[in-house]
Amino acid sequence: MGTPAVASRRSVMGAAVLLVDDDAAARALAAQALTMEGFEVAEASTASKARELNGSRRFDLVVLDLGLPDEQGLDWLVELRRVSTIPVIVLTGRSGVEDRVVGLRLGADDYLVKPFAPTELSARVTAVLRRARPAPVQRSLDFGDLVIDEAAGEVRVAGRLVPLTRKEYELLCHLASHPRQVFSREQLLVSVWNSSSEWQHPATVTQHVRRVRQKVEAEAGATPRISTIRGVGYRFDP
Repeated sequence: MGTPAVASRRSVMGAAVLLVDDDAAARALAAQALTMEGFEVAEASTASKARELNGSRRFDLVVLDLGLPDEQGLDWLVELRRVSTIPVIVLTGRSGVEDRVVGLRLGADDYLVKPFAPTELSARVTAVLRRARPAPVQRSLDFGDLVIDEAAGEVRVAGRLVPLTRKEYELLCHLASHPRQVFSREQLLVSVWNSSSEWQHPATVTQHVRRVRQKVEAEAGATPRISTIRGVGYRFDP
């Protein structure tokens, strides 16, 4: 099977989402759905906790329930908009249009009425992020004897085309795009397979790493690229 061209669907993969909702059950379902789609999720049940988390790290999008126990979600939205253009999806338990209209006028990018399907939330998050982010620039990752041409969806070692399956190619691209960064098998299941160890065995990652190594390092004198960090995971060495 030849190397497939990979579209820009991964332009939002790995985006960090701050999920703010005081309903623990609904928050857990939403977090699981977003994680399954490859997003990194941080959770807060109050506006004060959301404020603390947002001040300690960078998020790409906020999912904000309007009915928080310590203050109105709209108040925090106003505060957030004074200093940030981060995309915000507001959640409301009211079926009327008032909260939605006010939220959009105050700077929300989209809204959902509770209860909602977790898959709908994931789709809304993906759509908002795609609108907010510029289209990714197709590039070539050049590591000397190893060249990954993302525009053509091809991998070459010493000029020789390496036939990889779709997942083998996506795994290599993900690792090569983060040189020297160690990823656990569970993290790779989320980032490459859009899955988790609850749904798919981590041995899947091990098998794919083995096959990528065999194919990429088959050329005589090819440089070993993927290292196993015992007890931790895998790392791409440029």
